[in-house]
Amino acid sequence: MASTVNKPDSPATKRPGYGQLLRTPRAWTFLLPGFAARQPFAMLTIGIVLLVQHTTGSYGTAGVVAAVTGVSMAVFAPQNGKLADRFGQSAVLLPGVLVHTASVVLLTALALSHAPLWALFAAAVPAGASVPQIGPMVRARWAAKLEGSPLMSTAAAFESVTDEFTFVIGPVLATALCTGVHPAAGLIAEATLTLVGGLLFAAQRGSAPAPSRTVDGVREKHVSALTIPGVRALAVAFLGIGAVFGGMQVGLTSFTEEIGRQGIAGLLYGTFAAGNMLAGVVCGAIAWRRSPQGRLLIAYAALALACSALWAVHSVPLLGALGLLIGLCIAPALITGYTLVESLVPATSRTEAFTWLTGSVALGQAIAVTAAGQLADRVGASAAFVVPLAGTALALATLVVLRKRLKPHSEGRIVQGSTRGMSHRVPVTVD
Repeated sequence: MASTVNKPDSPATKRPGYGQLLRTPRAWTFLLPGFAARQPFAMLTIGIVLLVQHTTGSYGTAGVVAAVTGVSMAVFAPQNGKLADRFGQSAVLLPGVLVHTASVVLLTALALSHAPLWALFAAAVPAGASVPQIGPMVRARWAAKLEGSPLMSTAAAFESVTDEFTFVIGPVLATALCTGVHPAAGLIAEATLTLVGGLLFAAQRGSAPAPSRTVDGVREKHVSALTIPGVRALAVAFLGIGAVFGGMQVGLTSFTEEIGRQGIAGLLYGTFAAGNMLAGVVCGAIAWRRSPQGRLLIAYAALALACSALWAVHSVPLLGALGLLIGLCIAPALITGYTLVESLVPATSRTEAFTWLTGSVALGQAIAVTAAGQLADRVGASAAFVVPLAGTALALATLVVLRKRLKPHSEGRIVQGSTRGMSHRVPVTVD
């Protein structure tokens, strides 16, 4: 059948691969500085732990300071996203980067001067609150460029792989600097990368989504992403992802300490992260036929099932294999959740929506680290692995109960003649 839709180079028939994604005009202008600017996200916690432990001699104190930073980030990240949607990413990034850099430098100086714990908390709160939300901002730029395109799921997979790569490189770099150069070197590097990478990313204004006040030259009313039921359901579900990350970190560390092989904890966690990266690459190369709502339920069910055996494993090879399997299950859940945002949330609120999900992961991780640590101390390493199971089981139950909220509403007016020759729905928010 001859039609324009079936032409070989039609976007509807192309395989949504990474090559096609990376040929998106102006993509590299925000991808490269964005990659540098998001590295500090994975360096901050470990940098704080290593420095504060060195100056106080207590991992407990170091963990509490790091937890304050994480909770502060989870609380304030959605507000930063909301401001970015309303006033533009650069308007939020520029002051945020400066505040974060100053706060981390202050925290470093206080730790080195053996300041009291309350002073460390006072610096940790703004340090966490001002963490630049580069990942959500990059996702919002992809969403603005690829709205209605099948490449959106490929972009979500690409970002998931980038996030995992960041969480492999960042902690290793921070640890090497803290142990090989100076205990404060990890945080100094984090602050430097935040300042330089953040400013370079903020300078790429041409690829940023338009502020909600001036979309298509029309003043629009801003609606919080959290008022959308689907976003609330996803935020709760993403707590389960954070529970896996936090529970695995504590569980693997305590397990290797119990068996006297602390050196392989990094290898085991690296295997877990490698599974996530591998699954992310594969997910982005598949043209899915099943709806994202169905894929999300399947991914969470598989994740909960994989986590269910963690507590019973007492062999390093089996634990490594199970960690790899869990990593393979996480990426589809993350990618599909981020992909759903594109259909659930209007463009004027997407950065905020992405930061709610990122903040949920951070909050889930903070809760999981605390709970798993208590269980590991009082019961044993195996008990710590119950936390990922509990988190994913609750997340799956939430999605099953609220699955209808993950379908985009049909309300709105149909606007013909988009840049891709397709009709799309625009929420009626124009004043």
